Amino acid sequence: MSADVNSESFLGPYRVLDLTTEYGFIGGKLMGDLGADVIKIEPLGGDKARNLGPFYKGEKNPEKSLYWTSFNLNKRGITLNLETSDGQNLFKRLVESADFILESQDLGYLDSLGIGYEELSKINPRIIMSSISPFGQTGPYKDFESTDLVSMAMGGYLFTTGDEDRPPVRISFPVSYCHAGSEAAASAMMAHWYRERTGEGQHIDISMQECVVWTLMNTTAHWNLNENNISRAGSTRVNPTTGVATKGMWPTKDGYITFNIVGGPARAAGMRYLVNWMDEYGMASDSIKEVKWEDLFIPDMTQEKYDSFAREIGPFLETQTTNELYKRAVEGKMLLAPVTTPPISLESPQLIDRESFVEIEYPEFDGKITYPGPFVKMSSWAPVISRKAPLIGEHNKEIYCDELGLSNEEFLNLKNNGVI
Repeated sequence: MSADVNSESFLGPYRVLDLTTEYGFIGGKLMGDLGADVIKIEPLGGDKARNLGPFYKGEKNPEKSLYWTSFNLNKRGITLNLETSDGQNLFKRLVESADFILESQDLGYLDSLGIGYEELSKINPRIIMSSISPFGQTGPYKDFESTDLVSMAMGGYLFTTGDEDRPPVRISFPVSYCHAGSEAAASAMMAHWYRERTGEGQHIDISMQECVVWTLMNTTAHWNLNENNISRAGSTRVNPTTGVATKGMWPTKDGYITFNIVGGPARAAGMRYLVNWMDEYGMASDSIKEVKWEDLFIPDMTQEKYDSFAREIGPFLETQTTNELYKRAVEGKMLLAPVTTPPISLESPQLIDRESFVEIEYPEFDGKITYPGPFVKMSSWAPVISRKAPLIGEHNKEIYCDELGLSNEEFLNLKNNGVI
């Protein structure tokens, strides 16, 4: 275990061997945030995901990928050629003292090298391996390759995103990878609980497609119950029961807000507050001032009625700044929230008060980089982000010599022979 790992943290006594590709980087990061000693194992020359942008100051350099650094915080890093017998033996020695393995290699690849779960569990019966693959370890698609776009499409999420009159669009971030990596870490914790009771490790099978399917539970239920699809609607939302399309995103004087025109006892006060505010500017008609919002329930909202409200409310919202709208929404209990950009998030008094961002020293970047902080706050122990993402092979000497006990001569021979 690394000397600087806090043994009193949630996962401080435990070691994770991280063999993931970009499919599962975040899983090791989450476990590292919880205090585990996470060792990121890369092929010689570094993981190919180091070539994914954006790059620091636009310099395409595997050591300056901001994608890589964001997802590999709180990890140590080594290089290891698993396709050599010496490399396989070194990996097995690491497994002897490891508690978890996270991997997303091609299906059957580790087995072909003699370092699949069955072989490793003979070396360490307590080992827990979480394997991430596009479609899982079984089934007719098990050997198919995938990207985030394919996983989002075949998981069903892509159908729901975009405008109704255009093809589906992908969220511009690898959402399926984040779900798969997170579920790999979460399921490893479940297996860990079982191991503490029985002493037995196990192999966990994570399908990226299934991870995406689980994000669509209400969409699936609508089909099962009503035999209709929740269709794409851009920034609007179509009520699957009434068919009324309602806006969710509205432009303001300097940005955007989310806002719903909705009545009923819970929302009537907020809608009256908004109409009175509009009236101060002479922008509320007699008809909207006479609406009995308490009696206007969702089934009673026709498209014609909704559109008439939107034609009055929309122009008023564009006369106000996002901050003023949010301030007045809090005062008047309106169902409204600002659409924040990353720069605005960094200045959020709520997030600042909760220390939601951390600065990590990066000598390679001539200073510090700001990242989102720990994903959870706990009363007994606070997760921390204290280690920058590793350089290629940064901790080779530390792990191979100081911890596995290789001599300097052995270390140099292995390096010269293309093993480490």
